[in-house]
Amino acid sequence: MTYLSFPRQHARTQRFTLGAPRAFAVAPGGDRVAFVRARSGTEREHLLWVLDLLADGDPVERLVADPAEVLGGADEELPAAERARRERSREGSAGVVAFAVDDAVEVAAFALSGRLFVAELGAGAGSREPGSSPAVRELAAPGPVVDPRPSPDGRWVAYAAGGALRVAGLGGAAGVGTDTGGAGGAGDRALAEPDGASVTWGLAEFVAAEEMGRARGFWWAPDSSALLVARVDETPVQRWWISQPAYPDRAPVEVPYPQAGTDNAEVTLALFGLDGSRTDVVWDRDRYPYLAAVHWSASGPALLLVQSRNQRSQAYLAVDPRTGATGIVAVEEDPTWLDLFPGVPVRTPAGEPATIGDESGARALKVGERTLTGPELHLRAVLDVSAEDFLVAASAGEAAGDQEIGEVHVYRVDHRGAGTAPVRISTEPGVHTAVRGGGLTVLTSSALDRPGARTRVLRGETEVARIASYTETPSLTARPRLVAAGPLRIPTAVLLPSDWREGDGPLPVLLDPYGGPHGQRVYAAHNPHLVSQWFADQGFAVIVADGRGTPGRSPQWEKSIAGDFAGVSLADQVAALHAVAETYPLDLGRVAIRGWSYGGYLAGLAALRRPDVFHAAVVGAPVTDLRLYDTHYMERYLGDPRERPAVYEANSLVGEHGLVQAAEPARPMMVIHGLADDNVLVAHSLRLSTALLAAGRPHEVLPLSGVTHMTAPQEQVAENLLLLQVDFLKRALGSRPRG
Repeated sequence: MTYLSFPRQHARTQRFTLGAPRAFAVAPGGDRVAFVRARSGTEREHLLWVLDLLADGDPVERLVADPAEVLGGADEELPAAERARRERSREGSAGVVAFAVDDAVEVAAFALSGRLFVAELGAGAGSREPGSSPAVRELAAPGPVVDPRPSPDGRWVAYAAGGALRVAGLGGAAGVGTDTGGAGGAGDRALAEPDGASVTWGLAEFVAAEEMGRARGFWWAPDSSALLVARVDETPVQRWWISQPAYPDRAPVEVPYPQAGTDNAEVTLALFGLDGSRTDVVWDRDRYPYLAAVHWSASGPALLLVQSRNQRSQAYLAVDPRTGATGIVAVEEDPTWLDLFPGVPVRTPAGEPATIGDESGARALKVGERTLTGPELHLRAVLDVSAEDFLVAASAGEAAGDQEIGEVHVYRVDHRGAGTAPVRISTEPGVHTAVRGGGLTVLTSSALDRPGARTRVLRGETEVARIASYTETPSLTARPRLVAAGPLRIPTAVLLPSDWREGDGPLPVLLDPYGGPHGQRVYAAHNPHLVSQWFADQGFAVIVADGRGTPGRSPQWEKSIAGDFAGVSLADQVAALHAVAETYPLDLGRVAIRGWSYGGYLAGLAALRRPDVFHAAVVGAPVTDLRLYDTHYMERYLGDPRERPAVYEANSLVGEHGLVQAAEPARPMMVIHGLADDNVLVAHSLRLSTALLAAGRPHEVLPLSGVTHMTAPQEQVAENLLLLQVDFLKRALGSRPRG
């Protein structure tokens, strides 16, 4: 067996995620679960599987779609629109990475190499041996196909292609099992076609996919008679250019990027009937230009969640399918900002709209005017709703104290009457999520004391099956100590070298934060701490602190950074460092910090503004000039730069005149950035390097050719990227290598 270093293993396994089952769909009859999973912990290609839960036998897994067979052995080639979708979702694997199903979970649709495939999932597909895919067939489609989705009744499939939204028949109510007389779907046609070069139908615009959590651009009517389709016009959006300096013969790629303070794409909705009708959906787009979420179920008219540009006001709207008019269901206001949450808005089977909002110092679940949860829970997402209850993911609210640092649990919340306490489904300490349907709950659980995640299938409270994970076992064991640091009780993980013993001398320190919105790092799970443990094993005491602004604590905690990224985020890293130093032997004369994205911004901020505390920084893909980041994210926290230029200047690392508020002495930095990054463009790092050079400050720049914001996909590059950071940190801090 060939020995792999941890950095190489970490890269080869895509952070130990390959081989893990995910994307579960549960049949309403409770007799099967569809999911995707790679064959091993080192294979990038995901396959489509079904777990059959037979009434008279043991659970049986069967393979439904193997991309290698479906494509006839050809390599997968991603069209540009699919590459963009995967970049927005941070999806680095291959094969069937996503699929959509009908209501009965009898039919699945997916795209490979821009081609359209449908698969039969029901028991009629049967078991099969490798070498054939009788349950799968291709529909001839004018591609490249993106985001195919079957209709709820399984008779049609809709998909985006070439800027249009198209629909094709599947040849019968049973879905893919009926012959249509050819390879393609019956009556394939465009329902909506672009009326301009910068117009698309059925796709999410950049800020929706990157910042709102809305990856979709069309939604089936529950009776399968029509679709709500988003029209995106990017004509108003400014154009930026991403070049490949390593390949000077290639033309730069044009990308529409809505920089803070500039115009967004124009997003509208229309209702298209399968009979050819079109009804435009109307709402006050001047007041609420952002289409944040859409929910359409048999429980009532389609629900839209629309936001004002400053995100301090949002409205829930019901759509009249006859006229396209919208009526206000509820309006929410907040003087700071309003957050978006997975799974809401949603309707109960009785038709009542449910939301998550700030109440009593926590995030509460609400149905209409009724509040179903109190300050003991901090809601993270709605996972499912039934006639009796909601299934939700939640952390302990601040009222619960520090007993569950980094934990996320699954609860049932009764919505039929008031006064019923939430019931926890996940029992062991850790991080949990779930998918539910047909009387089954698919519960995925991670814990501190074991690597990877376990997936159990429950009927009621009884485990009826486990879905195997093929992830590799890491070559090291993470040993984080989770503490509430300092007077603010900052959730913090402390990692020491594996061979550290009580009485050992003080250690050089490495802070390893993200430290910003939507970026929780301190989890009560093993694998999130692996890289930090590896750095600790190189001879550092590593501190990971989730200061104010990070999620999972309380609304006030998250909103403390409004208008002040720099001051609050940096102050909390310093506070966590000093609090940990009261318990652990830290050498405060040798302190470094590393981070990526917001963490890279924070690392650069630390080296420039607090050189009295920090002595070196690894600055990865940082946002250095905050005016160069996108509208929906940056304007939420700092406002419009046209109205608040001083706020952007005060929070940036570089401004119009070079470095902003840099203190002495100068501290060395290693600046790392992917040249193909279309989220945080390399311009941020280049401007920082230019300003550092002009100021005579020591720094190194490591450009990553062909690499996006997801960091290096190549094993050797990813491995050496970690090794080079360690080498830089030891040189900068003057520490001797261990071992």
